[in-house]
Amino acid sequence: MHDLTRILEELQRGDTSGNERLLEEVYSELRRLAADMLARERSGQTLQATALVHEAYLRLVGSESPAQWGGRGHFFAAAAEAMRRILIENARRKQRLKHGGAQQRIDLDSHCLVGEEPSVDVLALDLALEKLAASDPDKAQVVKLRFFAGLTMPELAEVLGISLATAERHWTFARSWLYAELAERS
Repeated sequence: MHDLTRILEELQRGDTSGNERLLEEVYSELRRLAADMLARERSGQTLQATALVHEAYLRLVGSESPAQWGGRGHFFAAAAEAMRRILIENARRKQRLKHGGAQQRIDLDSHCLVGEEPSVDVLALDLALEKLAASDPDKAQVVKLRFFAGLTMPELAEVLGISLATAERHWTFARSWLYAELAERS
């Protein structure tokens, strides 16, 4: 804590060389604060804790004039306020018509579970899968194994001999592609 106070005093005097040390000193605490704030947000929040910390930090120390910090508590209060404002700006941006307006996010995984009544026309899905297979057979195979066989992502990756990250990318793309294709048909 003593180091943080000293770094803040150096920054007040205009010594910007302490910016990097300040970030190292406060990063984990800011990251925890950001994660807590995001956990209280509505579902569908796309902002990550790391991005929130970086944006808030830039707002705190990125200005031309040196900040006047009254100590550790004042710095973290200012950081929390900066994060709050970023979250508000992000929420307002998402409400604009250009960014989807009143559209609601739908979790496609919850709509593609094995054992539930299918929420899509199976024939339309089959036609869409054939179209996807013509352009990208690997992604179509991921859908078939995930949707129809009910494999988990790790099982699917092992069966196809690809990394888990690649399997998840294929699944994300295929879900989005199929959703757009099926929405177009209905």
